[in-house]
Amino acid sequence: MQVILLERVEKLGQMGDLVTVKPGYARNYLLPQKKAMRASDENVKFFEAQKVQLEAANLKAKEEAEAVASKLDGLKVAVIRQAGDMGQLYGSVSTRDIATAVSAAGFTISRQQVTLDRALKTIGLHDVTVRLHPEVVVTVVANIARTEEEAAIQAETGSVKVASDEDEAEVEEVVEETAEDAVEEAAAEEEVSE
Repeated sequence: MQVILLERVEKLGQMGDLVTVKPGYARNYLLPQKKAMRASDENVKFFEAQKVQLEAANLKAKEEAEAVASKLDGLKVAVIRQAGDMGQLYGSVSTRDIATAVSAAGFTISRQQVTLDRALKTIGLHDVTVRLHPEVVVTVVANIARTEEEAAIQAETGSVKVASDEDEAEVEEVVEETAEDAVEEAAAEEEVSE
């Protein structure tokens, strides 16, 4: 089926291109999303007549998206979820959760604009792609943590685990014991060799 693209579609073409796609892709995605229209003779004439207005509207939308992208790029949003001791989430973080967190940070986006290449199922910092316009893409960092405090620590250090004073004291004690044991073993070996 031939369609005329009304906006840039990744891996397909630019605005105004006449492309051939599978009928299901056109019927179920391109046409309902108003990303394309059927390539009949009257639609081609209509598009040619409206091309200047469509390009102007696209350019204006792109400029607005670029303005928002400059503020949004690199934004870190915290998503609080329950997780096990090993950092595995009980469930996963979806595009809706990320869109809600970004909207709470002051930027209005929809879940359709958030692109996840895999499900987010672990605690940590995850890069997420947000498509503000077909030609404008930014990266947002999703900081998934169990508590707000853990999210703040992760944002600063990039790591979930931070050693406490007690943990450091235990490590020092083990190191000292190991050093003492090594000295005693060396002394015992000297006595045996004499």
